[in-house]
Amino acid sequence: MTDQDNRPTLCQVVLDCTDARALAEFYRSLLGLVYRPGDEPPDVGGDDERGRDWLVLRTPDGAPHLAFQQVDRLPEATWPDDRVPQQLHLDLTVTSVENLAAQHERVLRLGGRLLLDRMDDAEEPLRVYADPAGHPFCIFVSQRGATHVP
Repeated sequence: MTDQDNRPTLCQVVLDCTDARALAEFYRSLLGLVYRPGDEPPDVGGDDERGRDWLVLRTPDGAPHLAFQQVDRLPEATWPDDRVPQQLHLDLTVTSVENLAAQHERVLRLGGRLLLDRMDDAEEPLRVYADPAGHPFCIFVSQRGATHVP
């Protein structure tokens, strides 16, 4: 067995939040993800025990993607000011400026807030948002999974 075989693999990104169900629903709707079996919302009026603790979203084919961990308090990141650092952000990509514009409307409708608009950047059009819990995330135009630093 080589070191390469022994390396851990990234399973999912976990976001702390004060309302795990609400944040999971935001990303489920935005990214087209599905709940891990057993993490689905309860029937109307039912007890949401899992939603008060830990929820996992997967891709439709079952690969883990995002998880949400309930915490009592969470100071909202103040990016681009660094008084409360973001510590982590998600990079999401689309393939065209038109798709970026369409996603903008979806993000706002789902409860996200625009923090920075660089739609007119010729090299990398992007927008930075805060999700309903205040975590910054980017959506930018890329023909492949390129990365950037906002």
